[in-house]
Amino acid sequence: MLGRAALRGALAGLAGVAVMTLGEKAEQAVTHRPDSYVPARTITALVTGRRLPESARPLARNHLMHWGTGAAVGALRGIWAASGLRGWRASAWHTSIRLATDQTLENATGVGAPPWTWSRRDQVVDVTHKAVYSFVTGAVADLLVPLASDRLPDGTAAGPRRR
Repeated sequence: MLGRAALRGALAGLAGVAVMTLGEKAEQAVTHRPDSYVPARTITALVTGRRLPESARPLARNHLMHWGTGAAVGALRGIWAASGLRGWRASAWHTSIRLATDQTLENATGVGAPPWTWSRRDQVVDVTHKAVYSFVTGAVADLLVPLASDRLPDGTAAGPRRR
């Protein structure tokens, strides 16, 4: 059951990435913010242990990390949905998971900079896009993933309560 929930959550994560990407492109058209290749640099550092030069523009690796991370973190949201962690509150918490995943990988590899060193605008843009991802992922996961049979509609465990 959890495997099926994870798979459906990964699909929800891909839907979340698609909407987030459309939002990013719309935002970039207005703000003229350039494309980021941090995802490509991160996956390169994770896989090879080497750093790409700042001038590199590896689009395929960028997409692999961008969509792959979205699917992986979406799988977690699918498991949450099956376990009764649903709705807008779960999606708000999931936003922090998505942000933490990106920041951990980017900073552990030396590719990224801690968010508190970014401009306020960059912080707002990143949090907004990740929130869009998480809320879309959550809405889709909550539709695709049935509640586990041992859960009540409010997400609590069925059967006797223990305290």
